[in-house]
Amino acid sequence: MNLKYRPEIDGLRAIAVLSVIIYHAKIKIFGYRLLEGGFLGVDVFFVISGYLITSIIFKEFKETGKFSFLNFYERRIRRIIPALFFVILVSLPFAWFFILPDDYINFSKSIIFSLGFLSNYFFHFSGQEYISIDSLYIPLLHTWSLSVEEQYYLLFPIILLSFLKFFRNYILILLGFLFLISFIFANIGSLNYPSLNFYSLHTRLWEIMAGSLISYFHINYDNKFYEHKFHNISTLLGIVLISLPIIFYDDSIRHPSFYTLPTIIGTCLVIWFSSKNNFVIQILSSKIFVRIGLISYSL
Repeated sequence: MNLKYRPEIDGLRAIAVLSVIIYHAKIKIFGYRLLEGGFLGVDVFFVISGYLITSIIFKEFKETGKFSFLNFYERRIRRIIPALFFVILVSLPFAWFFILPDDYINFSKSIIFSLGFLSNYFFHFSGQEYISIDSLYIPLLHTWSLSVEEQYYLLFPIILLSFLKFFRNYILILLGFLFLISFIFANIGSLNYPSLNFYSLHTRLWEIMAGSLISYFHINYDNKFYEHKFHNISTLLGIVLISLPIIFYDDSIRHPSFYTLPTIIGTCLVIWFSSKNNFVIQILSSKIFVRIGLISYSL
């Protein structure tokens, strides 16, 4: 079972990955650093993942009355593992020649935890802050977000399928509850344990659930609540809400927290109000955006 291809989502991926890359490149023009809030591109990815994975589960269950975990995890492995192995293998010789012995030991440990999709907790408990200067010298630090997504892939389909089989009328309550409780944890965590808050699934889940909620309404109501005349202004507002934090935020904000809401709402608006005649969607669906989006994970 395949979802209908939506090129604008690859366009969103392009914005997300370019934001992250520029953020880490620390490019300055006339003394001004570009996209200091570019780390929020990861949050855009989380919303997209929530939307796509939930849509896959909903559609397959709706059409067949069942869900193939084998096919689901096989697709995830084919997409994720080859690029991950490639990055690890390319990093090894550079790490051997350029990293000090103690750091090389930590690098080796990060490989093991990355392959086990637990690197987010490894980096937290080893005291590696994502925004610190030292983080520039940790080759696999970026795998923390991959670990968060994989943990979601492992747990969420089981929970959602259980509700689809036995508590179908409570799906919306489930998604809303997961969103709300995670959002509360994130705001508490941003004040009291910022590192664990940044790296953890339970404080990132609300971003993923935002995409899941859009998927729920999209599949069950097919955008019937909204008239076409609102699509252009809504998607434009979405792009503005994504762009402004990426441009004007910096590492000092509490994140993830309510400060992250504009990025999440903006991504949801673009996904929800997409239509072929929408000028924002046409730009996101252009060849350059789509091509970058298609290689975003590998990039």
